[in-house]
Amino acid sequence: MRQKDFEVIHIAQGELEANVIKSHLESEGIPVLLEYESIGRIYGITVDGLGMIKVLVPTKFVDEAKQIIEPQDLDKLNNNESNS
Repeated sequence: MRQKDFEVIHIAQGELEANVIKSHLESEGIPVLLEYESIGRIYGITVDGLGMIKVLVPTKFVDEAKQIIEPQDLDKLNNNESNS
C-alpha cells in the first residue's frame, strides 16, 4: 500500500498517545502508519503542534477506525448499567 492510500483519522499530542491508538487499531486488524513532525521527534517537544503525530489508516478502514478510537460516552454507559 502507498501512503496516499491512507487517511489521517487522529492527531495525537505525543508518542505515547499515538502508540496506544496504533496498538489498539492493530489489535483490531487495522494497519496503521504514524507520521511524525520531525522537530518534535528530535527534541521531544509537544507544544503548539510541534510534537503532533498523525495517525493514518487505509481509506477503506477510516470509518471503522474512528469508531474504535472514539471515546465512550460515560452517560450512555452509566444509563445502560443502571437499566440492567
